[in-house]
Amino acid sequence: MNEPVDLHAVLKTFDDLWSPRIAARLNDYDVRVTKVAGSYIWHLHETTDELFLVLDGELGIALRDPDERTVTLSPGSVFVVPRGVEHRPFSDGGASIVVIEPAGIPTTGDRHEPIPDHIRTHTGIPLTKNP
Repeated sequence: MNEPVDLHAVLKTFDDLWSPRIAARLNDYDVRVTKVAGSYIWHLHETTDELFLVLDGELGIALRDPDERTVTLSPGSVFVVPRGVEHRPFSDGGASIVVIEPAGIPTTGDRHEPIPDHIRTHTGIPLTKNP
């Protein structure tokens, strides 16, 4: 991409939850933007960290590192889940977030609990055009 990407404009192009769009690529990393509501699944990424940045709303991330705890992110907040840490993002009121992780990493990680029908495993959906 050689033009600026308006993340809020990208968010207006879809309504799917937990279904990130690849807004940009940085070296071998995807910058993914997505809408979230409710709970995701417990999962982990064995070989990479995962960065979360909240654009609007509030995001909770439950962690098992090794004790269970929760971090809460408000707009403008960023948090990195270290590789190998089991985590479960959730948002009771809904949120729009950016996730940065290596390209090709599945959204449901390397190990996860059973996947419910409302969650799809993929590696991000490329933008067809810059909105």
